[in-house]
Amino acid sequence: MAWSIERRPKHVAVVTMNTNKANAQNPTFFEDLHRAFDRLEAEFNDCAVVLTGTGRVFSAGLDFDHHFPLFAYPRPTVAAINGHAYAGGLITALDCDLRIAAAGDLQFALNEVPIGIPMPAVYCEIIKHAIGTSSANEMTLFGQVYDLTAAQRMGVVNRIVPPERLIEEAVAWARAVEPGCHPTYAFTKRALQAAALRAIDDARRLDLDLLASRITDPGSLRAHARRYRELKGRDPTW
Repeated sequence: MAWSIERRPKHVAVVTMNTNKANAQNPTFFEDLHRAFDRLEAEFNDCAVVLTGTGRVFSAGLDFDHHFPLFAYPRPTVAAINGHAYAGGLITALDCDLRIAAAGDLQFALNEVPIGIPMPAVYCEIIKHAIGTSSANEMTLFGQVYDLTAAQRMGVVNRIVPPERLIEEAVAWARAVEPGCHPTYAFTKRALQAAALRAIDDARRLDLDLLASRITDPGSLRAHARRYRELKGRDPTW
C-alpha cells in the first residue's frame, strides 16, 4: 500500500510510512519513498513535510543509496518519531531538518559496525552534519543502543513530546516557515549543508573504491553470520 499523505492546515503534508510492519528499508520501501516525494512535488508543492511511521517502530533497516533526496529536500522536513529507530531508519530521521520524538521507551541505534557492516562514507557525512562529529563518532563506531534521554543528549532528538501530541507538534514546526519563504529556506538550508555536500562528493568516491570489499571481508561475513544466528536461531544459508 502506498504511503499516505495528508494535507494539514497552513501548508503541511503529513507522510506516513507503511511499507511493512517495521518500515524495513528494502527495495519496496524506497520505491514507496520516491513515489511519495514525487506526489509531494506534484500535489503538495506548497507544503513542508512531516515524516512519521505507525505502531512501535519509526523505521528499521539499511540501504546504501537512497537517502540523499530527503537530506537535500528544499522545504522544511520534520521527523515525527513514533517508535524505535535503528540503522537506516535512524538515518532517515537524521536526514530531516528537525526531529521530534514521542515520549516513551524508544530506542535509537546505528548498530552496523559491531555486526560487520561498514557505515557508508556518504552516510557518515550526513550523520556528522545532523548531530556533530563527537556524537557521530560514538554512535557509528560503537553501535550502542540509546534510550530517548540519551538520544536527546546526543543531538539525535531535538524535542520530546507526549505521544498524543506528536503529529500536532511536528506539524506546528513544519508550518513555522510559510510557503512564500520556502525559497529563502531552501537557500539557507543549502548554505548550512554546503560543507557536508562537498564532503559527500568525496565520500561517494570512497564508497565506490572500498565499501564493497569491506562488506565482503571474511571478518565482516563472520560477524554477519553471528548476528543472523542471534536473530533467527539458525545458521545463514549464504
